[in-house]
Amino acid sequence: MTANQDLVLTICPTMRCVPNKKTEALDASMSHTEIIRYHGYPAEEYTVQTEDGYLLYIQRIPSGRLEDSCDIHGCPPKEVVFLQHGLLCSASNWITNLPNESFAFLLADAGFDVWMGNVRGNTYGLRHINWDEMVKYDLPAMLKFVTAKTSQSSLYYVGHSQGTAMGFAGFSSNEEMAKMVKTFFALAPVTTVAYVHGPLKLLTEDSIEISMVHAMLGERDFLSSSPMIQRLGKEFCSNHKYKQFCTDLLFLLCGFDYDGLNQTRLPVYYTHTPAGTSVKNMIHWFQVVDSKTFQMYDYGYLENEIHYGQLEAPLYFPEEMKVPVALYYGENDWLADPKDVENLIPKLQNLIHSVEIPKWNHLDFIWGMDAATLVYKEIIGYMKHQAFN
Repeated sequence: MTANQDLVLTICPTMRCVPNKKTEALDASMSHTEIIRYHGYPAEEYTVQTEDGYLLYIQRIPSGRLEDSCDIHGCPPKEVVFLQHGLLCSASNWITNLPNESFAFLLADAGFDVWMGNVRGNTYGLRHINWDEMVKYDLPAMLKFVTAKTSQSSLYYVGHSQGTAMGFAGFSSNEEMAKMVKTFFALAPVTTVAYVHGPLKLLTEDSIEISMVHAMLGERDFLSSSPMIQRLGKEFCSNHKYKQFCTDLLFLLCGFDYDGLNQTRLPVYYTHTPAGTSVKNMIHWFQVVDSKTFQMYDYGYLENEIHYGQLEAPLYFPEEMKVPVALYYGENDWLADPKDVENLIPKLQNLIHSVEIPKWNHLDFIWGMDAATLVYKEIIGYMKHQAFN
């Protein structure tokens, strides 16, 4: 630990004290691997090439902070956990709280080999398309790479938001990939979003033509990370006068839970999120909201015939997924509404657990101050029980 870290932790041991004007989180401007090493963990980064030629970057935490080094014979094999972020996000979601609150760090300290994916369209995989391609190309490429690198035939998959949609779509349509997954833990699970609230719902009202949005914005990045956005997040949201605005902006998108958010971490959240996606991917989600189905991208009748061999966009069928799945969803989640999740539950043929968490919104699953006690430690306990029985 550096002298700066010692000073910060001495003055503010939980990082929740709020100075009069500004709070400076030293990890706000760091890359993923820099954040991991800053907190005293080993970090690795790899480039994965997909079948269609795109390059993705994935990060790894191979061991815990206090773990003994391996002997001359190497390290014994570990259980592998793969964490997949949601829409407009990146692997930073799993490491932007302190080690005792961040899922990736808790998993590493519990003895797991932790891998974090990044999909096309975000900061770590720019210029790419929509989540059909993430399902078809990105997820299989990343899981194959991880299982080969670790010499493990299977792993635990944890998805948040869009990361769960990728799991439900991929594990139900790709049997080879499904065999790589021991258990699927779905945080804020998303398939249909018929009951979504907030701006995403407003943008899909009948008065707004989705095709018009595409025509205006074209094929480009959407809310991609930039030095200007990062600086704005770091400077603006670290100022105590504007913390409430920064907080409410998140909640207007994802649902409200004032008790769950650590406002001193806002500069870190905002400098790493949004991490961008493509306009086409956003339109895909608008289509899913509008159609109230779990569908592939709708190109329109003529192009659908070319892409899919049928006039309508095909559906994904999570009911065909055989992978054991546990669902965790929030009462105040505006994106993964409990009514949508409750419609999904009876369709799942291998549901092992489901729980609705009172007051939680969409972001509590990655940044909530009580996420470690209410969700993460339960999942870690299940993984350990399964691994040793």
